[in-house]
Amino acid sequence: MTNTQVTYIVAVGCASVVFVAYVALVLVPAWMSYSRTWERVAAAFLSLYVLLAFMGLGAGAGAGIVWFWDRLTP
Repeated sequence: MTNTQVTYIVAVGCASVVFVAYVALVLVPAWMSYSRTWERVAAAFLSLYVLLAFMGLGAGAGAGIVWFWDRLTP
């Protein structure tokens, strides 16, 4: 297995975990909070902002680690 294949497998695994966590922890509670269909669809759509915010925080944390990596390692 090449390094590129390992990278792809890790990326797909991480994306799968993020998707399952988003559905279980954000989307399902938002969907179940309302009774009308249009309210549920609106809540599901607006929960995408939560997903984007979490992705932004993760990207920011990753960028911070990359930026300060030489200072973090002895």
